Amino acid sequence: MNNLVKITKDNDVVIITIDNPPVNALSPGVPEGIGAAIDEINHDPTVKAAVVIGAGRTFVAGADIKEFGKMTSGGPRRSLLPLLLKIEDSAKPVVMAIHGQAFGGGLELAMAGHYRVASPSAQVGQPEVKLGIIPGAGGTQRLPRLVGVAKAVEMCAEGKPISARDAAALGLIDRLIDGDLLAGAVTFACEIAAKPAPKTRERADKQGTAAENAVIFSAARDTARKKQRGLIAPLAAIDAVEASTKLPFDQGCEAEAKLFTECLFSDQSKALIHVFFGERKVAKIPDIPKETPVLPINRVAVVGSGTMGGGIAMVFANASIPVLLKEVDEAALEQGLGKIKKNYATSVQRGRITQTFADECLHIITPVLSYDAFSDVDMVVEAVFEGMALKKAVFGDLDRVCRKGAILASNTSTLDIDEIASATSRPESVIGTHFFSPANVMRLLEIVRGTKSSKEVIATCMQLSKKLGKIGVLVGNCRGFVGNRMFGPYRREAQFLIEEGSDAQSVDQALVDFGNAMGPMATGDLAGLDVGWRIRKEYRHLEKPGIRQPFAEDRLCEMGRYGQKTLRGWYLYDENRRPTPDPEVIALVRQWSAEAGIPQRQISSAEIVDRCIYALVNEGARILEEGYALRAVDIDIIYINGYGFPAHRGGPMWYADTMGLQKVYERICDFHRQHGELWAPAPLLKRLAQSGKTFADFDKESQAAPEIALRA
Repeated sequence: MNNLVKITKDNDVVIITIDNPPVNALSPGVPEGIGAAIDEINHDPTVKAAVVIGAGRTFVAGADIKEFGKMTSGGPRRSLLPLLLKIEDSAKPVVMAIHGQAFGGGLELAMAGHYRVASPSAQVGQPEVKLGIIPGAGGTQRLPRLVGVAKAVEMCAEGKPISARDAAALGLIDRLIDGDLLAGAVTFACEIAAKPAPKTRERADKQGTAAENAVIFSAARDTARKKQRGLIAPLAAIDAVEASTKLPFDQGCEAEAKLFTECLFSDQSKALIHVFFGERKVAKIPDIPKETPVLPINRVAVVGSGTMGGGIAMVFANASIPVLLKEVDEAALEQGLGKIKKNYATSVQRGRITQTFADECLHIITPVLSYDAFSDVDMVVEAVFEGMALKKAVFGDLDRVCRKGAILASNTSTLDIDEIASATSRPESVIGTHFFSPANVMRLLEIVRGTKSSKEVIATCMQLSKKLGKIGVLVGNCRGFVGNRMFGPYRREAQFLIEEGSDAQSVDQALVDFGNAMGPMATGDLAGLDVGWRIRKEYRHLEKPGIRQPFAEDRLCEMGRYGQKTLRGWYLYDENRRPTPDPEVIALVRQWSAEAGIPQRQISSAEIVDRCIYALVNEGARILEEGYALRAVDIDIIYINGYGFPAHRGGPMWYADTMGLQKVYERICDFHRQHGELWAPAPLLKRLAQSGKTFADFDKESQAAPEIALRA
């Protein structure tokens, strides 16, 4: 034993407690401690049974993910299989007592026990595919023996957890324990102490027939290729479960281990593990200590009930925070509330939430037409149209009616937070909270630091993002911040490609094939082409004369083609908003390009991807060097969670690292020669490429310099 695993005794039942906070991960020392405990109970004739339980708030939430990185860097391969076989072969029955989570290696550990009991609120699952790997300690072999082949395939290939109640119905959990889990587990252990201890690996009653399984595996592969496009781990998980139905247990584990290793050493797994840790790194702000006090946010207000304002109100209500929703007139307010009610009704219909939850959320959204009650709120989020004059007018009103200390936040996507703050007498309380559409769905929240935004306000918003179920990323105050500043060059190149001879469908398809959730033109149609048009007109005076700018989209807007909202944009849309290519747009762009003297040519998918993705990378490098993003990984997390960049490629900056920055730099230099000033390589990219370094190296150097703070 060691200090990570402790033994106590309750009469003739030994209690083995895993105590490795915060989530009892199977870090080095934990498996060894469990193994020593199993040896001890088998050498003690007074012991009749054992209970394995987790200290704190969970059973075992999984393996120590840092160990995977050590393995791919040449470290030793650590396997749980010998420990799990030792547990299964124990002469004394072992009861696994599950509360909180038993995920990944935690579930593999639990399945090696002879019995499993659980709190009704517990969850179990094999989520390894979300890290680009598969279970590696017999999970794909034991799970189908307990829950059946179809459910095992689903759990291993999709990675979604199931509730303890569902697990009990499937036979994975032997008893649900209401009340004190440990007491119930000890009672259960006493009941089964004299009974034969069933070994999971020897069960065969749920293995199915070859014909039945063939249908299951074929359907699962079709689903994985469709829903988890481009990912290798889900298909590997299906292969591993299939091995459990065709091979003896030991050989099945060998097949699983081979597939696990192939996945672990893949670029996809390295990228997804980078994303896993990145989502935790973005919460760390070098110049804002953990002990920075945060302000209580118990009641909020949202100004504007349009698409964004209504979605933001839902976000707060979903987190059980009462919210005032203000509009200028009754008609606009009714329209906004109608959309909110429709969104909740759709979620209930699809089984995502209960009607009770929807009713509770609607109950705490209070529609108002005045600022009268704003003096009682802790935070206001302004969500009016993207125009500086209007936003400054709203903030002037908020400064007048809100109590001192209330946070005044703007849901702007591009505008200067400092200029907005200048309309108030309290710039230290002003901050940007850029939600992404639809706000009630998208995980990303860009938190925009103004020059005078206080540390307390920043810390509060970062903490609040977690309560709202968002990933908060702190960014600096420049035009478009991080996400939209990079999105500009990305969509600029997409339009240039169309003006040079491609078309919307070809550009979109190339980037969807790359792994993006949507292509840039379809994204524009979804968001509304008029939104970008309005922003471009606002900033037209800042453009350098003589520098090529895309024109086709502005001309579509001048024709009233705003995208899905008008059923015409880059594409034509039917009444269900399903797109079809529009020959008229193709002909118009050809005509406009001819008038502009732009030569037409065939453009490959490879060039489309390089032009669009490397435009992101080049602008991202500028943002990093200018200090508007703290780390390259912050940019990656923004793009994966806000813009549909494929997580298995790690984000644009990580992707550039995997391609090799020298290669990326040379390609950008080619584009610079071909297409002019807009492609001037970012100095940071040039420096890293020529010194053989990566953006990941830049992050390490940044972390080693705690005085580095974000540029406001």
